[in-house]
This record gives sequence, structure tokens and C-alpha cells, in this order.
Amino acid sequence: MWKPNATVAAVIERDGKFLLVEERILGARKLNQPAGHVEQGESIVAACVRETFEETAHHAVPTALVGIYQWSPPERPELTYLRFAFAADVTGFDASAQLDDGIEAAVWLSRDEIVARSAEHRSPLLLACIDDYLAGKRYPLALLRDFDAATREAAP
Repeated sequence: MWKPNATVAAVIERDGKFLLVEERILGARKLNQPAGHVEQGESIVAACVRETFEETAHHAVPTALVGIYQWSPPERPELTYLRFAFAADVTGFDASAQLDDGIEAAVWLSRDEIVARSAEHRSPLLLACIDDYLAGKRYPLALLRDFDAATREAAP
């Protein structure tokens, strides 16, 4: 049975540079936003907060939805990713945090530096999210209605 993978990504800008991760995928260095899968029982916004911290050691607060993207890797067309990309603000950094396996470093790069490293992009979604962010695309977080929130809050 086909089912898309729900993923999140954080678009975080500071002084004209974007917070990205350098990671190893099948031995090759790749660039991506802090991103990952939504886990069972987790809201989409909470997944963005968690993934950003796990991959960069930065605490972040999503402020707006930049866009929702659908993509299937050409080498694995049976896979489909639905990415919810969020504009987010950094609210802190934990230098003692250990980054997720496979993450080599969190880096701050300008759009020009990101374009210059296009051969390392994990997917075309990296630049698409940044360009949409730079174009001012912002949608209210209220678009995402979490019907499981009451259940999570009531759990012991």
C-alpha cells in the first residue's frame, strides 16, 4: 500500500544566512535544512521543533508555514515525501547536545553559498524552501489543525 512520508523542515535565517546541516547519506556529504519525519503521536509543528534541535542543537520556534512540498526521488520513485516547511526563530543553543547520527555539522550559509554547493543538496526542496521564504511566503500556523492535541494533553 502506498503512503507518503510526512516530513518537516525548518527555514531559519540570521543575518542573511540560513541554518543548514551537513550530513552523510550513503557516504556522500549532503546539505539540507534541519528536517525529518513526523513521529507517531507528534504534531507537525512539534516535529519541526524536535528535528531542529536534534540536528543542530538549536532551540527553535516555528512562526509560519512557508509551504507544503511533494517530491519523489528519481532513484526511488516509489517514495513520496510531503514536506511541511516552517519559518522559525532560534531561541537558544545547547553546546552540550549531541547531534543525530549522520549529522556532521550545523552550518550557516548564504543563498549564494548554498547555490554554489548545489551538487551537495539532498533534494531540490532545499533551495525551493529558501526561495519561497525569501519571496515572503508565510502562512499562519493555524492552517495546521491538530485533532490529536487534546488526546496528547490528556495522556498521563
